Parts: sequence; structure tokens; C-alpha cells
Amino acid sequence: MVKKSKTEESGTRKLILIRHSKAEDFSSEISDFERSLTVRGKINSRLMAEILKAKGEEPGRVISSPAFRALETALIFCREYDISPAEIRLAPELYHGLRESEFLPFIQQQSDNDHTVTLFGHNPLITELAAYFASDEPEILPKTGIYCIEFQAAGWQDVEPESGRTLYFLTPRELA
Repeated sequence: MVKKSKTEESGTRKLILIRHSKAEDFSSEISDFERSLTVRGKINSRLMAEILKAKGEEPGRVISSPAFRALETALIFCREYDISPAEIRLAPELYHGLRESEFLPFIQQQSDNDHTVTLFGHNPLITELAAYFASDEPEILPKTGIYCIEFQAAGWQDVEPESGRTLYFLTPRELA
């Protein structure tokens, strides 16, 4: 018998928003899309992934911006959870930016089989998503910040703006 997570048993949905970690500075030699994480960014990603896992949190469906710094952050988190890189879904709209009118359709199109969805992206979009879905006003997500919102919803179609309850907000400052 497959053990169900608390989220599956309670009829809730979780949205975990993670901002990419510290990346290389802008340069004329490399495009913004191709910028990689710095050594500090890679370390912070691994440590934040360990903190998330220690909370007993499962990332569920992992969706990332295809920009390398966001994808690299997602890959580091997935390694911590033994999730195959092939399971990461790339969403170009997380790089090119969703307009506020697209936030709800983007979330509502998620599969109801995925009780938890984790998005890896960029600011300001990642903070705007948190502000749009959380009932309280979240702070700006710093690099490698993790913001988790829980919805009382049987499916993703039932999620509404400002209907989520903030479960936690983790920042790299906690690593110091």
C-alpha cells in the first residue's frame, strides 16, 4: 500500500516557490539566459535543499524556468531528493514572465495528481506569485528563498487569488 502524504490526506494543495540562487554577474560574454550559479550559489542551494528536506517536505512536481541559473538550482534540490533531472518540467513562461492575468490559469492547469508543486524562478515574478496567492503579504524572496503556501482545495482548479495560507518562509540568512 502506498503511503499518502499529509497533503494528499487532507485535501490541500501546496505551492512552493523558490528563487534561484546567486548567479554570475552580467557579462557581455554570456547571455542572461546562460548565467550559471556561483560557488556560493551552489552551496546555498544545497544547504537550503537540506533544510527543506529536514522539514519533511516533498517537492512534488518540480517546474523550473529554463534559464540555466534557475534550472541549476532546481537540479541541486532534486539531487537532494533523488529526483531524476528528467522529471523536471521546464516552463519558459517562468523566465519570460507571466502577466498577473496569467498567474491563475498557470496554477489551475497543474495536474490534480500533484498535490505539491514547486516552482523555481526569478524575481520579481516569484515574489509576485507569492503575493498573488498568499492571503498575507509576503516579503521579497531573496536568492534561494523558499516560500510555501497551502490551499484548502480539492484540486488546482479550486485555487483562488489570496486564498493560500503561508506555511513557512525560509531564507539563506538562516544559514549564517
